[in-house]
Amino acid sequence: MSIFYHIKSISEVHDFLSIKPPDHPLITIIREWPMVEFDFANTKMTSDLYIVGLKGGSGTIGYGRNSYDFDKGTMVFTAPKQALTFDSNTDYSSYKGWTILFHADLIRKSVLGSEIDKFSFFDYSVNEALHISEKENNILTDFVQHIEIEINQNIDKHSQELIITNLQSILKYCQRFYDRQFFTRTNLNKDYVVLFEKYLENYFDSKKLTEKGIPTVAHCGEALNMSARYLSDLLKVETGRSAKDHIHDLIIEKAKTLLLGSSTSVSEVAYGLGFDYPQHFTKLFKLKTGLNPTDFRTLN
Repeated sequence: MSIFYHIKSISEVHDFLSIKPPDHPLITIIREWPMVEFDFANTKMTSDLYIVGLKGGSGTIGYGRNSYDFDKGTMVFTAPKQALTFDSNTDYSSYKGWTILFHADLIRKSVLGSEIDKFSFFDYSVNEALHISEKENNILTDFVQHIEIEINQNIDKHSQELIITNLQSILKYCQRFYDRQFFTRTNLNKDYVVLFEKYLENYFDSKKLTEKGIPTVAHCGEALNMSARYLSDLLKVETGRSAKDHIHDLIIEKAKTLLLGSSTSVSEVAYGLGFDYPQHFTKLFKLKTGLNPTDFRTLN
């Protein structure tokens, strides 16, 4: 049976690792992970912390239904309340790199606090981790060193702003590096676009539409073995449209065919396309075409 372990603060992290108390109550940077007498193999761990890590070493960490083997130059991101699992062979003392852990209270009143949800990679699965080059590693590590300087010296009125500024720079560069990774994998990504479009076509042509309703982005991602945010970001890079845009566009194309090719009522068309309420279909149709379904049928 799995043991659930929840960490609420930076102090609890240091207590858990049996290292000296943190120099800052809301953020810490760990360079080397000490050996801990703890049964990680049967543990699911959550926290109230954001974690940004550059990892290397042996072993795997699980995230949802996926797992990732750490290698040199691998970035992993987790947000508060996300569950992590660990295998029994993981040698944490062999990790090389750095890990930033910070509490949401650190950024709550800052611009970063209002924008952190825009960094969609916090919702990626670990098998969608960021792989960085040595040059990119050096860029990120420079910002980490600036944060360490601020943490280790006496805290003054400028400390928090400077820490957050460097932290925000790390996340923005990681977003850039993820965009680079999408582009360098463009051939593979195009294959995923084809698979996604084929999945949608098969879904809409089957009984699933009336039985299960309109497919969600999460449902589509699961079918392609990727997270919803990663799928949507991949599609934006390759097609300029999000996964939700693709789903809605296909709905509208199917709706146009049904409206012009039969005398079926608008309500029946809506139910046939997986909508629970016809007014939701009408609202989407008008948003996409500028006409409500009845006017579209009349004018065409």
